[in-house]
Amino acid sequence: MKSIGLMVVGLLASSLMMDAEAAEGRLLGTGGATTIEGAAGGGLVPWAVISGYSEDDERGGTVALTRAQVDDYRLDVTAASFSYQNRLEISVASQMFNLENLGAELRQQVFGVKYRIAGDLIYTSMPQLSVGALYKRNTRYDIPELVGSQRDNDWEAYLAASKVWLAGPFDRTWLANVTVRATRANQFGLLGFGGDRGDSHEITVEAATGVFLHRSLAIGIEYRQKPDNLSFAKEEDAMSAFVAWFPSKRVALVGAFLDLGSIAGAANQTGYYLSLQASF
Repeated sequence: MKSIGLMVVGLLASSLMMDAEAAEGRLLGTGGATTIEGAAGGGLVPWAVISGYSEDDERGGTVALTRAQVDDYRLDVTAASFSYQNRLEISVASQMFNLENLGAELRQQVFGVKYRIAGDLIYTSMPQLSVGALYKRNTRYDIPELVGSQRDNDWEAYLAASKVWLAGPFDRTWLANVTVRATRANQFGLLGFGGDRGDSHEITVEAATGVFLHRSLAIGIEYRQKPDNLSFAKEEDAMSAFVAWFPSKRVALVGAFLDLGSIAGAANQTGYYLSLQASF
């Protein structure tokens, strides 16, 4: 994890120092931020947007560092993505989940792919539609296995629809997203996949909405359903209220209030989320 973190920091620094301009065709903020799983979107929910600012004849991508801190747990994520022609996105993320109340940690790797199948975020009447898949693998599985997880790796698939209105209510730019996911992950996969209460993929719904207060500053909320497969501890849905700042097409900074509900028996897990992303 340390070496991956140093690599991402280096990529962030070099990206910020590059002289070449980011692609100018897409509007500021239309590449979204980086989720905890590495895909482009908000913090919790993958959106239909493709990472970076590449246009139809361009390549691009992002690197990001994220921390989510709640009462008894901390999640650190390093992530990177590659985008091609505003059509295809490939992503990778490394997660380290610190169980501060137990003095232990969980680790997971996430590999993702997303493909825009129809529509455009802004320029078509229909929403932008993208399909995606994630492969997740626990690299420390002793605790998930102990609490009843059925496997240490699994796949997820999702369909996301996103739409931006440039002149919405109050003459502001608005965004809405709905994502439908097939998953059997416990706590985003950090506690493995499947359990004694259920071991098949469930269809869950995720949503996000936001408004730009300024061309570079947006606020919004996200909601994400999660399965409840393990009888040892109830799993609850996740929510966030975020502020996203896009000072340029190079940089995005997201801060959020998090409510993750009960995690592994610890109730009312609330806290903050911070993510720094560089695009190139």
